[in-house]
Amino acid sequence: MKTTDYILTWLQKNLTAKRYAHSLGCAETAQKLARIYKLDEEKAYLTGLIHDCAKNFDDEKSLDIIKNIIKTGFQENELKNPKTYHAIVGTYVAKQEFEIDDPEIIQAIKNHTIGAVDMTLFDKIIFLADKIEPNSRDEKYSSKIWKLIEENKGVIGLDLALLKCFCETIKSLVKRKLYICSSTIDVYNILQQRVGELLED
Repeated sequence: MKTTDYILTWLQKNLTAKRYAHSLGCAETAQKLARIYKLDEEKAYLTGLIHDCAKNFDDEKSLDIIKNIIKTGFQENELKNPKTYHAIVGTYVAKQEFEIDDPEIIQAIKNHTIGAVDMTLFDKIIFLADKIEPNSRDEKYSSKIWKLIEENKGVIGLDLALLKCFCETIKSLVKRKLYICSSTIDVYNILQQRVGELLED
């Protein structure tokens, strides 16, 4: 694996200043969540740092990488919204550019946008860190998510926080008349069945 200094330099060159700041915030938040849920803090920090490594690739380049280089490991409905391309391409960059072969990191990068029905605990903390990091996300929204985590012990708090995020994401996509991946709906339904009755409006 490449050194952290190498990764930071690469990110600074390939991301906008705002996206780079977001990545640093996500890394720190992922580390904090990993500490709470007793996961590998160093791995969580690294994953948060690189989760958006392909975010500023143009759509044409991303789609070319997906269809002609990656080719497998995704569903066609994941390609209906260009805003989700970077999660798939990010797995390629992590492997090829940063020489990361940890399957847990690769999967978390892949799942950080639309989610997955079989998300692991590690997947979930990266997904949440992306949504609530302090450098670019709305503080009022983030505080609501943190409140759910802090007031509900264990994985139930994490799932309540995830459900809140999926609710807001789906509402935003509907408002903007954007395509909603079926996987996102599936994750929402599973979370709703599991903990929905505990979530306050």
